[in-house]
Amino acid sequence: MNRRGRSRFGGSPEIYYYNSARRDAVGELAGQLSGLIQEEMTRRHKKKLVFLCIGTDRSTGDSLGPLIGYKLKQERRRGTLVFGTLDRPVHAMNLEHYVQVLKNGYPDALVVAVDASVGDESHVGYVTLGRGALKPGLGVCKELHAVGDLFITGIVAGCSHYDPMMLQSIRLALVMQLADCISAGIGLVENFCLDAASV
Repeated sequence: MNRRGRSRFGGSPEIYYYNSARRDAVGELAGQLSGLIQEEMTRRHKKKLVFLCIGTDRSTGDSLGPLIGYKLKQERRRGTLVFGTLDRPVHAMNLEHYVQVLKNGYPDALVVAVDASVGDESHVGYVTLGRGALKPGLGVCKELHAVGDLFITGIVAGCSHYDPMMLQSIRLALVMQLADCISAGIGLVENFCLDAASV
C-alpha cells in the first residue's frame, strides 16, 4: 500500500490516471504501459520483464497486488515473470528478500511494481501508471524499500485515511474492479511487446 504523491519520486514525474470503471481504461492503460516498457527496456538495456505484485491477502484494501499476481499466474503469461500472488504474497515482512532476489537473480529484468495506494478522494477507483520506483507502505505510515523501474497502482481509498484498520473495510468489489482492469491491461501489453522480452 502506498500513497500517490509527487514528492516521493523526487521532482515531478509524469503520472497517468485511468478510471477503472470505464470500458476504455484497459486499452488506454495497455497502450501507455506498452510504450513505457519498450522505452525503458531499450534505455536500460533490459531483456526480461518482471511484475512485482506487492500486498497481502490478509487485508482487503491491500490485496490488490496479490490478486493481480494470481490472475497473471493463472493465465500463464508468456514472456514475463511474476512475483507476489495469493499463495506467495510479497509484503512488508519479505519485500527485502525479493529485492535481493531480483537484484542477484534478474539483473537484466525491467521491474514493474504493482501495489494498492491511497490518493485523492476523487481518484478512488483509478489506476495510476508512471516511471520510477514506488515506496510500499507509505499509505499506512511504514517505510519500506523503494522498488521498480515502472509502477502501476490502484487507488483504493482517500489519502485522508491513514488508519491501517481502514484497509479492512474497503469493499472487495472495488479491489476486484481495479485488479480486473490492471490484469487485462497487462494481458493486452503482452500482445503488443512482450514477445521481444520473452524469458
